[in-house]
Amino acid sequence: MGGVAWRVGSKVQRWGWENCLRGFSSAAIPSQMESVGFIGLGNMGAHMARNLVMAGYKVSVHDINESAMKKFSDDGIPTKQSPLELSKSSDVIITMLPSSAHVLDVYNGRNGLLGDGGRVGPWLYIDSSTVDPQTSRKISMDILRCNLKEKKGYVKKLMILDAPVSGGVPAAEAGTLTFMVGGLEEAYLAAKPILLAMGKKLIYCGGAGNGSAAKICNNMAMAISMLGVSEAFALGQNLGIKASTLSNIFNCSSARCWSSDTYNPVPGIMAGVPSSRNYDGGFTSKLMV
Repeated sequence: MGGVAWRVGSKVQRWGWENCLRGFSSAAIPSQMESVGFIGLGNMGAHMARNLVMAGYKVSVHDINESAMKKFSDDGIPTKQSPLELSKSSDVIITMLPSSAHVLDVYNGRNGLLGDGGRVGPWLYIDSSTVDPQTSRKISMDILRCNLKEKKGYVKKLMILDAPVSGGVPAAEAGTLTFMVGGLEEAYLAAKPILLAMGKKLIYCGGAGNGSAAKICNNMAMAISMLGVSEAFALGQNLGIKASTLSNIFNCSSARCWSSDTYNPVPGIMAGVPSSRNYDGGFTSKLMV
Protein backbone atom coordinates (compact mmCIF):
# COMPACT_ATOMS: atom_id res chain seq x y z
CA MET A 1 0.00 0.00 0.00
CA GLY A 2 1.42 3.41 -0.96
CA GLY A 3 1.01 6.65 0.89
CA VAL A 4 2.24 10.16 1.44
CA ALA A 5 5.29 11.51 3.23
CA TRP A 6 6.33 14.81 4.69
CA ARG A 7 9.37 16.12 6.52
CA VAL A 8 9.33 17.15 10.18
CA GLY A 9 12.73 18.48 11.17
CA SER A 10 15.26 15.93 9.98
CA LYS A 11 12.80 13.02 9.90
CA VAL A 12 10.48 11.92 7.14
CA GLN A 13 7.03 10.91 8.40
CA ARG A 14 4.98 8.49 6.31
CA TRP A 15 1.22 8.01 6.23
CA GLY A 16 -0.51 5.38 4.14
CA TRP A 17 -3.66 6.08 2.14
CA GLU A 18 -5.68 4.09 4.64
CA ASN A 19 -4.52 6.52 7.34
CA CYS A 20 -5.27 9.55 5.16
CA LEU A 21 -8.89 8.47 4.90
CA ARG A 22 -9.31 8.35 8.65
CA GLY A 23 -9.29 12.12 8.77
CA PHE A 24 -12.40 12.35 6.59
CA SER A 25 -15.95 11.17 7.04
CA SER A 26 -17.64 9.58 4.06
CA ALA A 27 -20.92 10.35 5.84
CA ALA A 28 -20.39 13.99 4.79
CA ILE A 29 -20.40 13.02 1.10
CA PRO A 30 -23.85 13.02 -0.58
CA SER A 31 -24.77 9.45 -1.48
CA GLN A 32 -25.47 10.45 -5.09
CA MET A 33 -21.83 11.60 -5.47
CA GLU A 34 -19.79 9.04 -3.56
CA SER A 35 -18.67 6.96 -6.58
CA VAL A 36 -16.43 9.04 -8.84
CA GLY A 37 -14.85 7.97 -12.11
CA PHE A 38 -11.75 10.00 -12.99
CA ILE A 39 -10.23 9.99 -16.49
CA GLY A 40 -6.82 11.54 -17.17
CA LEU A 41 -3.97 10.84 -14.73
CA GLY A 42 -1.38 13.28 -16.04
CA ASN A 43 0.51 16.01 -14.19
CA MET A 44 -2.71 17.60 -12.94
CA GLY A 45 -5.26 14.79 -12.95
CA ALA A 46 -3.25 12.36 -10.85
CA HIS A 47 -3.11 14.83 -7.96
CA MET A 48 -6.77 15.77 -8.33
CA ALA A 49 -7.86 12.14 -8.25
CA ARG A 50 -5.77 11.43 -5.17
CA ASN A 51 -7.26 14.41 -3.36
CA LEU A 52 -10.70 12.95 -4.00
CA VAL A 53 -9.54 9.65 -2.49
CA MET A 54 -8.20 11.50 0.55
CA ALA A 55 -11.53 13.31 0.90
CA GLY A 56 -13.32 9.97 1.20
CA TYR A 57 -14.81 9.52 -2.27
CA LYS A 58 -14.91 6.06 -3.82
CA VAL A 59 -12.71 6.75 -6.82
CA SER A 60 -12.05 4.59 -9.88
CA VAL A 61 -9.69 5.75 -12.61
CA HIS A 62 -8.83 5.34 -16.27
CA ASP A 63 -5.95 6.50 -18.43
CA ILE A 64 -4.48 5.26 -21.71
CA ASN A 65 -1.11 5.22 -19.93
CA GLU A 66 -0.88 1.85 -18.16
CA SER A 67 2.00 2.97 -15.94
CA ALA A 68 -0.08 5.91 -14.69
CA MET A 69 -2.89 3.52 -13.78
CA LYS A 70 -0.50 1.11 -12.08
CA LYS A 71 0.47 3.79 -9.57
CA PHE A 72 -3.18 3.90 -8.52
CA SER A 73 -3.80 0.17 -8.56
CA ASP A 74 -0.70 -0.29 -6.39
CA ASP A 75 -2.47 1.88 -3.81
CA GLY A 76 -5.65 -0.18 -3.99
CA ILE A 77 -7.57 2.29 -6.15
CA PRO A 78 -9.68 0.51 -8.81
CA THR A 79 -8.67 1.00 -12.44
CA LYS A 80 -10.85 0.47 -15.52
CA GLN A 81 -9.83 -0.36 -19.08
CA SER A 82 -12.11 2.10 -20.91
CA PRO A 83 -14.22 5.19 -20.26
CA LEU A 84 -17.35 3.12 -20.88
CA GLU A 85 -16.35 0.53 -18.28
CA LEU A 86 -15.56 3.31 -15.81
CA SER A 87 -18.95 4.94 -16.31
CA LYS A 88 -20.78 1.75 -15.35
CA SER A 89 -19.59 2.00 -11.74
CA SER A 90 -19.75 5.79 -11.30
CA ASP A 91 -22.24 8.39 -10.12
CA VAL A 92 -20.01 11.25 -11.27
CA ILE A 93 -17.45 11.42 -14.08
CA ILE A 94 -14.52 13.87 -14.08
CA THR A 95 -12.28 14.25 -17.12
CA MET A 96 -8.89 16.02 -17.14
CA LEU A 97 -7.45 15.63 -20.64
CA PRO A 98 -4.80 17.34 -22.80
CA SER A 99 -6.86 18.62 -25.73
CA SER A 100 -10.24 18.94 -27.43
CA ALA A 101 -9.52 15.88 -29.56
CA HIS A 102 -8.93 13.76 -26.46
CA VAL A 103 -12.15 15.02 -24.85
CA LEU A 104 -14.23 14.25 -27.93
CA ASP A 105 -12.73 10.77 -28.16
CA VAL A 106 -13.31 9.98 -24.47
CA TYR A 107 -16.95 11.03 -24.68
CA ASN A 108 -17.93 9.97 -28.20
CA GLY A 109 -15.25 7.53 -29.35
CA ARG A 110 -15.25 3.76 -29.35
CA ASN A 111 -15.91 2.56 -25.78
CA GLY A 112 -16.41 6.19 -24.83
CA LEU A 113 -18.54 7.52 -22.02
CA LEU A 114 -21.57 7.86 -24.30
CA GLY A 115 -20.92 4.61 -26.19
CA ASP A 116 -23.88 2.66 -24.85
CA GLY A 117 -26.61 3.84 -27.19
CA GLY A 118 -27.37 7.10 -25.43
CA ARG A 119 -28.12 5.42 -22.08
CA VAL A 120 -25.74 6.38 -19.28
CA GLY A 121 -25.21 5.52 -15.63
CA PRO A 122 -23.57 8.67 -14.19
CA TRP A 123 -25.81 11.70 -13.63
CA LEU A 124 -23.10 14.39 -13.41
CA TYR A 125 -20.18 14.98 -15.78
CA ILE A 126 -17.39 17.49 -15.07
CA ASP A 127 -14.79 18.25 -17.73
CA SER A 128 -11.78 20.07 -16.28
CA SER A 129 -9.73 19.91 -19.47
CA THR A 130 -8.49 23.13 -21.06
CA VAL A 131 -10.35 23.12 -24.39
CA ASP A 132 -12.12 25.55 -26.69
CA PRO A 133 -15.66 26.64 -25.70
CA GLN A 134 -17.14 25.06 -28.84
CA THR A 135 -15.96 21.62 -27.72
CA SER A 136 -17.46 22.15 -24.26
CA ARG A 137 -20.78 23.18 -25.78
CA LYS A 138 -20.82 20.21 -28.15
CA ILE A 139 -20.18 17.76 -25.32
CA SER A 140 -22.89 19.45 -23.27
CA MET A 141 -25.41 18.99 -26.06
CA ASP A 142 -24.33 15.36 -26.52
CA ILE A 143 -24.84 14.63 -22.82
CA LEU A 144 -28.22 16.32 -22.68
CA ARG A 145 -29.47 14.11 -25.52
CA CYS A 146 -28.79 11.00 -23.41
CA ASN A 147 -30.95 9.31 -20.81
CA LEU A 148 -30.17 7.67 -17.48
CA LYS A 149 -30.18 3.88 -17.54
CA GLU A 150 -31.90 3.86 -14.17
CA LYS A 151 -34.18 6.51 -12.73
CA LYS A 152 -32.70 8.08 -9.62
CA GLY A 153 -34.92 9.88 -7.16
CA TYR A 154 -32.43 12.68 -6.57
CA VAL A 155 -31.87 13.38 -10.29
CA LYS A 156 -34.38 14.89 -12.66
CA LYS A 157 -31.98 15.33 -15.58
CA LEU A 158 -28.40 14.74 -16.62
CA MET A 159 -25.96 17.53 -15.82
CA ILE A 160 -22.60 18.54 -17.26
CA LEU A 161 -20.13 21.27 -16.37
CA ASP A 162 -17.03 22.59 -18.05
CA ALA A 163 -14.76 23.36 -15.11
CA PRO A 164 -11.15 24.05 -16.15
CA VAL A 165 -8.66 25.01 -13.47
CA SER A 166 -5.91 27.47 -12.68
CA GLY A 167 -2.99 27.11 -10.31
CA GLY A 168 -0.75 24.59 -12.02
CA VAL A 169 0.68 21.36 -10.67
CA PRO A 170 1.54 22.75 -7.19
CA ALA A 171 -2.09 23.78 -6.62
CA ALA A 172 -3.36 20.47 -7.98
CA GLU A 173 -1.16 18.64 -5.48
CA ALA A 174 -2.10 20.92 -2.58
CA GLY A 175 -5.83 20.88 -3.41
CA THR A 176 -5.93 24.65 -3.84
CA LEU A 177 -6.99 24.94 -7.49
CA THR A 178 -9.32 27.62 -8.80
CA PHE A 179 -12.22 26.25 -10.86
CA MET A 180 -13.88 28.32 -13.59
CA VAL A 181 -17.26 26.70 -14.06
CA GLY A 182 -19.71 26.82 -16.96
CA GLY A 183 -23.07 25.09 -17.24
CA LEU A 184 -26.42 25.19 -15.48
CA GLU A 185 -26.22 26.94 -12.11
CA GLU A 186 -28.19 24.02 -10.67
CA ALA A 187 -25.38 21.69 -11.73
CA TYR A 188 -22.74 24.05 -10.34
CA LEU A 189 -24.42 24.12 -6.94
CA ALA A 190 -24.73 20.31 -6.92
CA ALA A 191 -21.05 19.88 -7.83
CA LYS A 192 -19.60 22.29 -5.26
CA PRO A 193 -18.70 19.65 -2.64
CA ILE A 194 -16.70 17.54 -5.06
CA LEU A 195 -14.96 20.56 -6.63
CA LEU A 196 -13.98 21.85 -3.18
CA ALA A 197 -12.30 18.51 -2.48
CA MET A 198 -9.83 19.45 -5.22
CA GLY A 199 -9.72 23.25 -4.99
CA LYS A 200 -10.27 26.22 -2.74
CA LYS A 201 -11.99 28.74 -5.03
CA LEU A 202 -14.94 28.23 -7.38
CA ILE A 203 -16.11 30.89 -9.82
CA TYR A 204 -19.39 30.40 -11.68
CA CYS A 205 -19.04 31.84 -15.18
CA GLY A 206 -22.49 31.24 -16.70
CA GLY A 207 -23.77 28.79 -19.30
CA ALA A 208 -22.14 25.86 -21.06
CA GLY A 209 -18.71 26.68 -22.47
CA ASN A 210 -18.25 29.82 -20.38
CA GLY A 211 -15.82 28.11 -18.00
CA SER A 212 -13.66 27.11 -20.97
CA ALA A 213 -13.93 30.63 -22.40
CA ALA A 214 -12.80 32.14 -19.09
CA LYS A 215 -9.89 29.70 -18.92
CA ILE A 216 -8.48 30.57 -22.35
CA CYS A 217 -8.78 34.28 -21.55
CA ASN A 218 -6.87 33.70 -18.31
CA ASN A 219 -4.27 31.63 -20.16
CA MET A 220 -3.81 34.35 -22.76
CA ALA A 221 -3.15 36.99 -20.10
CA MET A 222 -0.82 34.67 -18.16
CA ALA A 223 1.14 33.69 -21.29
CA ILE A 224 1.72 37.34 -22.16
CA SER A 225 2.91 38.12 -18.62
CA MET A 226 5.19 35.05 -18.58
CA LEU A 227 6.76 36.09 -21.88
CA GLY A 228 7.34 39.60 -20.55
CA VAL A 229 8.80 38.41 -17.24
CA SER A 230 11.05 35.89 -19.01
CA GLU A 231 12.36 38.49 -21.47
CA ALA A 232 12.98 40.94 -18.62
CA PHE A 233 14.98 38.32 -16.69
CA ALA A 234 17.00 37.50 -19.81
CA LEU A 235 17.73 41.19 -20.46
CA GLY A 236 18.61 41.93 -16.83
CA GLN A 237 20.99 38.99 -16.52
CA ASN A 238 22.67 39.91 -19.82
CA LEU A 239 23.20 43.38 -18.37
CA GLY A 240 24.82 41.93 -15.23
CA ILE A 241 21.97 41.87 -12.70
CA LYS A 242 21.36 38.71 -10.69
CA ALA A 243 18.03 36.98 -11.23
CA SER A 244 17.44 36.95 -7.47
CA THR A 245 17.87 40.73 -7.36
CA LEU A 246 15.48 41.21 -10.24
CA SER A 247 12.94 38.97 -8.51
CA ASN A 248 13.08 41.10 -5.39
CA ILE A 249 12.60 44.24 -7.47
CA PHE A 250 9.75 42.84 -9.57
CA ASN A 251 7.87 41.51 -6.56
CA CYS A 252 7.75 44.84 -4.75
CA SER A 253 7.23 46.95 -7.87
CA SER A 254 4.78 47.40 -10.74
CA ALA A 255 6.12 44.31 -12.58
CA ARG A 256 4.76 41.99 -9.91
CA CYS A 257 2.51 39.22 -11.26
CA TRP A 258 1.85 35.47 -10.89
CA SER A 259 4.71 34.73 -13.29
CA SER A 260 7.17 36.55 -11.03
CA ASP A 261 5.97 35.82 -7.49
CA THR A 262 4.40 32.34 -7.78
CA TYR A 263 5.76 30.59 -10.89
CA ASN A 264 9.14 32.23 -11.42
CA PRO A 265 10.65 31.08 -14.75
CA VAL A 266 14.33 31.27 -13.69
CA PRO A 267 15.92 28.11 -12.24
CA GLY A 268 17.01 28.31 -8.60
CA ILE A 269 14.91 31.29 -7.58
CA MET A 270 11.83 29.51 -6.26
CA ALA A 271 11.33 25.95 -4.98
CA GLY A 272 8.51 23.70 -6.13
CA VAL A 273 8.00 25.22 -9.59
CA PRO A 274 8.92 23.73 -13.00
CA SER A 275 11.93 26.01 -13.49
CA SER A 276 13.55 24.45 -10.43
CA ARG A 277 12.93 20.92 -11.75
CA ASN A 278 14.54 21.34 -15.17
CA TYR A 279 11.10 22.55 -16.35
CA ASP A 280 9.51 19.17 -15.63
CA GLY A 281 5.76 19.23 -15.02
CA GLY A 282 5.02 22.63 -16.48
CA PHE A 283 2.23 23.65 -18.83
CA THR A 284 3.43 22.92 -22.38
CA SER A 285 3.76 25.60 -25.04
CA LYS A 286 1.70 23.41 -27.41
CA LEU A 287 -1.26 23.39 -25.03
CA MET A 288 -0.91 27.13 -24.43
CA VAL A 289 -1.13 27.81 -28.18
